[in-house]
Amino acid sequence: MTGTWTRRFFGVTLAGMLAGAVVLTPSTAGAHGTCADHEYQTTDGSHDADGDGIGCEGLPPAPSSSPSAPAPGVPIGVGGAATKTGGGVWVGYTNGDVHAVGSAPNHGNAAGEALNAPMVGIAATADGGGYWLLGRDGGVFSYGNASFHGSTGAMTLNQPIVSLAADPKGRGYWFVAADGGIFSFGAPFHGSAGAVPLAQPVVGMAPTVTGAGYWLVARDGGIFSYGDAKFSGSTGNIVLNQPIVGMAADPDGRGYWFVAADGGVFSFDASFHGSGVGSISAGDSVVGMVAHPKGGYWLITAKGGVLAYGAAGGVSRVPA
Repeated sequence: MTGTWTRRFFGVTLAGMLAGAVVLTPSTAGAHGTCADHEYQTTDGSHDADGDGIGCEGLPPAPSSSPSAPAPGVPIGVGGAATKTGGGVWVGYTNGDVHAVGSAPNHGNAAGEALNAPMVGIAATADGGGYWLLGRDGGVFSYGNASFHGSTGAMTLNQPIVSLAADPKGRGYWFVAADGGIFSFGAPFHGSAGAVPLAQPVVGMAPTVTGAGYWLVARDGGIFSYGDAKFSGSTGNIVLNQPIVGMAADPDGRGYWFVAADGGVFSFDASFHGSGVGSISAGDSVVGMVAHPKGGYWLITAKGGVLAYGAAGGVSRVPA
């Protein structure tokens, strides 16, 4: 889990981020796991007892209508990755477990290993022959034909790592931290939001089909575009029912989708195939989304559920 690392904060292009335009209701840390798994970034110092810029100390209770994840101590889904053909999906969990859904083969997992930090992401290799698991500290676990290109597992980070994306050209991968800092390993660096004051923390990223750019999405749906990633819209000026938790790029190369914790899907220059609102069971919430290679997407829930839409419709999973 060690390796060389590079963090760069220049060449920033910010699009669609309207600071302070969105009012989000914070949820309790317990509602989404432990503070080590999901934290709420404050901008006014509220609920930040230790002064680290992350407020997970004594947050007010979440509204009763707010979706929630499994009880503390239960492995929580963190996201998914699709096979090359779209016939299957891998679902990653905070404890390093990986569940193979549909025709996705099992390449291994880190369940049972002593982890320095919970997992926060999973990404498949370009040919679908393997995948990486990513820890909150930037530690990388490689399976199948996924090669290790480096990690931040031995570094002290300014903010926790929140998402992982694989280079579509197979050169490596990128991490993004909650402050928008980008870490490039094998994959080309196109820019970072690490030096930009954020209204809300970054929660996800997606590369363009060429690998020559990527988008970062913040908790309010603000978008940061880099390289050949084009700005197609954001929810940065919309009051959301629930925060954005992830995004996926449309494989046709034109646009992208966001998903909120309640399963709401926002489409920008990408076809809308359906929403998970009303389909999420009590005590569960959406944690991310995965694009199908032929259009459509899956929504991944904290309990490991896989909700399928569009071309992804043939592969789904009901939470255990």
